[in-house]
Amino acid sequence: MAEENDSKEVDLEVTEPIIIDLGKQKSKRIKRLMEGRGKLWFEVEDVIEEVGSMLGDDLEGKTLVPLVLVYRKRPKLKRQRGMFGF
Repeated sequence: MAEENDSKEVDLEVTEPIIIDLGKQKSKRIKRLMEGRGKLWFEVEDVIEEVGSMLGDDLEGKTLVPLVLVYRKRPKLKRQRGMFGF
């Protein structure tokens, strides 16, 4: 059993994440991104290729995995003062 555990060792190296800001997008584009197609997906692929070319030989034997977070900032609610907004 000890031999099996030794052969399955994984060397993990934590690196700095790559953040891609896609800005405000329509829900249709986000849906296509989640399906792995569309304009946004091609933007993510372009960034992955660019990072891969920047890493060069350091990328050998490694796989880049994109992690895309989509968020929307909510506007702040205006606070009313008093009974008539004064």
